[in-house]
Amino acid sequence: MKRSEAIFLTTALILAAVLGGMLGEMIGSFMPQGSVRTLFERSVQIGFDSFHVNVYALDFTLGLMLKLNFVSVLLVLAVIVYYRWWYL
Repeated sequence: MKRSEAIFLTTALILAAVLGGMLGEMIGSFMPQGSVRTLFERSVQIGFDSFHVNVYALDFTLGLMLKLNFVSVLLVLAVIVYYRWWYL
């Protein structure tokens, strides 16, 4: 894998996850109450909460949380399929 392909794939996966999450929540907000709305709005959070250390002159915070929903997973899978079709 070339460096430019790796950068493209990483950028595309991050954008797919972010845009998919936003799109899923927007679509879910227009749906009537029911299981389809739940499918679009429900998300799974993976990661750990922020860790905070405060020493006299140093303040340090570290945390990472990924929030995935149905549409973001679909878009990430679409990016992977597109990459395999186009580059491999």
